[in-house]
Amino acid sequence: MRARLPWFRSSGGLRRFLPRSLLGRGLLMILVPLVLLQAVALWVFYGTHLDVVSRRLAGSVAGEIAHTMSLMRRFPGPDNAAWILDDARQHYNLTIRLKPDEVLKPKPWVNVPGPMDDDLAAALTDQLQRPFTMDWSSDPRSVVIQVQSPDGLLEVEAPRKRLYTSAVYLFVIWVVGSAALLFVVAALFMRNQVRAIRRLATAAEDFGIGRDVGPIRPEGATEVRQAAAAFNRMQDRIRRFLVQRTEMLAGVSHDLRTPLTRLRLSLEMLPPTEELQQDIQEMTADLAEMERMIGAYLAFARGEGSEQAEPVNLSTLLDDVAAGARRAGASVTLTAPRDLNLSLRAGAVRRAITNLVDNASRHARHVLLTAEGQGRSVLVTVDDDGPGIPAERRESVFRPFESDTAGGTGLGLTIARDIVRAHGGDIVLGKSPMGGLRAQIRLPV
Repeated sequence: MRARLPWFRSSGGLRRFLPRSLLGRGLLMILVPLVLLQAVALWVFYGTHLDVVSRRLAGSVAGEIAHTMSLMRRFPGPDNAAWILDDARQHYNLTIRLKPDEVLKPKPWVNVPGPMDDDLAAALTDQLQRPFTMDWSSDPRSVVIQVQSPDGLLEVEAPRKRLYTSAVYLFVIWVVGSAALLFVVAALFMRNQVRAIRRLATAAEDFGIGRDVGPIRPEGATEVRQAAAAFNRMQDRIRRFLVQRTEMLAGVSHDLRTPLTRLRLSLEMLPPTEELQQDIQEMTADLAEMERMIGAYLAFARGEGSEQAEPVNLSTLLDDVAAGARRAGASVTLTAPRDLNLSLRAGAVRRAITNLVDNASRHARHVLLTAEGQGRSVLVTVDDDGPGIPAERRESVFRPFESDTAGGTGLGLTIARDIVRAHGGDIVLGKSPMGGLRAQIRLPV
């Protein structure tokens, strides 16, 4: 196991460079086997067929040059050399010129793609056994070979087509073209599949933060279509559940408020005598508290689910919240730009921010309400100069009935967090620079 540990580490490091998207991984799954297959095919071709053909063609050219030089040695003389070279041109398709009294000047040749130059050099070395040079760059149609002979410098122009076959180019074009075509087709196909999955993910995200996206059109592969159909059925079931719950809560609200209204009327019918005045005031305050608590409980149970998201100017909404808090006697300072526009459920967000401002104003002398845009989100901050909340309790106060102090119901922070999280954001509590509590709401744009 110790010997294999570095392998696991290296694989973990390699995993960081792999694509994370489904499209990237799908294309990688297609591209890697395709490249390996084409590499094996090229290796087999170059390692067997092309090498054999190249050696045979190079050996043929080298043998013809050696045979021509052998004839020139067997039949010396200028006249014999002329007809031997002319015969080589006619029968071997080689242009050979003899340059008497010239000496070979060694120079390196430029390598060309493929094994042709190496095979030709090996064949010339084996069959001529004389100094020679090759020039593959001066003439695009032929290879110039210079050989040192006893009579002078022998210059040979061998056509390039005699040293390699056109099947090489056809094979390479076929391999590269088929790979490119297959990759393009796979990329288009995978993109269509991923696009359907992305649309499904976007619809689920929008529905999760309260936006009515409506049913989505099933498209893509069978499994993706099944997921889209299941998502549409889930939307219908959740909508029916919300409608039934809203109707039930409306009936509960009516049933609870009716006896409270009768009690209020009964209290108003009582004679305002000095003996009953104190009791009437206390019972009236109790009834008002009961109605307020019932309203808070029903709002918590209802979850503001019936309101639809729409474009809203958050700055105007914050102005309304601050003005309402000032009318209730709170000292609130608002600092916000005038162009904070985003899509949200205005009534629900107003209720969430109002809960935070009311909670701060009950415990502090002054409240500072600020808002600012931060990239793809908007940050709303409520600071106060009150006693604050200990760090160990800042999370527990979001649970229902945990923060029922100073006349509260214990549901204000709970309702606020539910509303903000339904919009895809969150609420975080911390210590305020003013000395009290800081509540920060982050809403996505």
